[in-house]
Amino acid sequence: MKKLIIDAVKENIFFMIISNNNTYSVTHENSKNNYEKLIVLLVNFLKKNNLEISDIGSIYINRGPGSFAGIRNSFSTIKAIHMIKKIDYYCFSFKDFESENDIKYENIPHLCSKFNLKKNLIKPYYIS
Repeated sequence: MKKLIIDAVKENIFFMIISNNNTYSVTHENSKNNYEKLIVLLVNFLKKNNLEISDIGSIYINRGPGSFAGIRNSFSTIKAIHMIKKIDYYCFSFKDFESENDIKYENIPHLCSKFNLKKNLIKPYYIS
């Protein structure tokens, strides 16, 4: 199954699909309009790569620190997907991996496993 990474807490909204040894990614402006249509951006990204939400086996979502609006909207989108499609999600923070060097998005699933992050658990970090 394919893995989806979502990071909406930084300067841009970022999506990445990991499928076997291939990765596909896209960024969007971090704006109020894009937060409000996050699910539309996600579905369009999946369609562009000939995928549907049901093709995703697990989702990895950045829980911060970062933009409150980005965290809130990405969490609510993923919780809705989880409730409807029963796709497990993992909430990570780059702070979880501070002991690692040169962290790349495509390594997030491995790092979540290595650092034993629990699935379907949300503990956001907000910038105050």
